[in-house]
Amino acid sequence: MTFIDAASQSKTFKRAWADLTEGFRKRELWLHLGWQDIKQKYRRSVLGPFWITIATGTTAIAMGALYSKLFKLELSEHLPYVTLGLIIWNMINASILEGAEVFIANEGLIKQLPTPLSVHVYRLVWRQMILFAHNIVIFVVIAIIYPKPWSWADLTVIPALLLIMINCVWVSFCFGILSTRYRDIGPLLASLVQLLFFMTPIIWNASTLEQQGAGRWSRIIELNPLLHYLDILRAPLLGADQEPRHWVVVGVLTVLGWCAAALALRQYRARVPYWV
Repeated sequence: MTFIDAASQSKTFKRAWADLTEGFRKRELWLHLGWQDIKQKYRRSVLGPFWITIATGTTAIAMGALYSKLFKLELSEHLPYVTLGLIIWNMINASILEGAEVFIANEGLIKQLPTPLSVHVYRLVWRQMILFAHNIVIFVVIAIIYPKPWSWADLTVIPALLLIMINCVWVSFCFGILSTRYRDIGPLLASLVQLLFFMTPIIWNASTLEQQGAGRWSRIIELNPLLHYLDILRAPLLGADQEPRHWVVVGVLTVLGWCAAALALRQYRARVPYWV
């Protein structure tokens, strides 16, 4: 078999699918590595990863209290809204920015350990789920202080979280491969995500726009894809009504994103070890 034949065989959707499935079968590896990432980061710390919980909680309480006063909003409604917004945003933000560095950060393992690329992506998403579980404790405390009525429809939080995890995987693949080839992608994404934070309803909401006479901007805000990801998870946790359009947008973006990830894996999976 010639080098050209081997290269052409590596560029198949079958090989790309095999990478995803084989990586998932090695879940003991990436579950262990993801957990070790958390332990290593907070080694010799008394509170460990709960330092992130404390930092997130302090920020949420400060911003929730401040903006509820500025915009004359009920603290019992705005504080849970801001808290959940920050917790979900931290997960999405880290998946994008760390996803862009996922292969670069694991250069040594990629070159020395013959494992599927998906192992490193699953490890990243698993790590973010652990941090999300730590941070959601803040909302549980606030929900006890300011209880909301619940219904069976609120259980949609489970498929919403699974859907976000699935999207985090394709996002990490696409940006990870792209950033490995073009190192300017990482800083560019950092600037873009920072801009999107202020354009996403995290510390403000639709009523805030109406109070400021900027209700017409709500249609433009709908073009922000992160709004829809945020809402499908935040709404059921707040006991708010679900809006089907958010699920439709997220569903369409999921399909398109995985198509892009499949093409990226098909074309460039074999080149990543050389690019890192």
